[in-house]
Amino acid sequence: MDEPHLAGMRVAYRESVFDVADLADTWHEQLSAWLTEAEREGVTEPNAMVLATSDEVGRPSSRTVLCKGLDERGVVFYSNYTSAKSRDLRTTRYASVTFPWYPLQRQVHLRGGVERVSPAETQAYWASRPRGSQLGAWASAQSTVVRDRRVLDDALIAATRRFEGEDVPVPPHWGGWRIVPDQVEFWQGRADRMHDRLRFETDRATRRWTVQRLAP
Repeated sequence: MDEPHLAGMRVAYRESVFDVADLADTWHEQLSAWLTEAEREGVTEPNAMVLATSDEVGRPSSRTVLCKGLDERGVVFYSNYTSAKSRDLRTTRYASVTFPWYPLQRQVHLRGGVERVSPAETQAYWASRPRGSQLGAWASAQSTVVRDRRVLDDALIAATRRFEGEDVPVPPHWGGWRIVPDQVEFWQGRADRMHDRLRFETDRATRRWTVQRLAP
């Protein structure tokens, strides 16, 4: 099998225009607008974001999660609180995410401190999940080593039987994380790799936001 010709792989970005005057007043309004546009353009899972964390000795990990909340406080995703990602978040209290909208030649990078969402917010989102996803949260001890696939299938069968005929409650080990950003960068591909990078940044003391242009 021939190896891919990595050095020759490239996409010629279109000549787009994206400047400070094009930004919404706030980072969350701009992110919401780009999310809406990505959805309208048919981007697969436009709310998918790559979450990066690090452990107690600085070893990084990344994985894709789904954004399930967005407002002026930050972006929210849900997970098992005993998972590897949650252990990292409890240790460092900091994370970053990237929304990679390749068809639109856009990315958004967001980083900041983390906090758990309230039980009420978790319950509201939990109620919107398909029953199968709810049962899966009970069945999977996320990030732990299992002997084989049958262990997982048996655990799902057991959870299905346990809650047969009744609503599935939120597991005590499951809930939401909110990333409270101090930086949010909007990246638009441009021709000749002269991309536009506009970054909202907040002063931690005053919580006032400023916008900066970064070299590509």
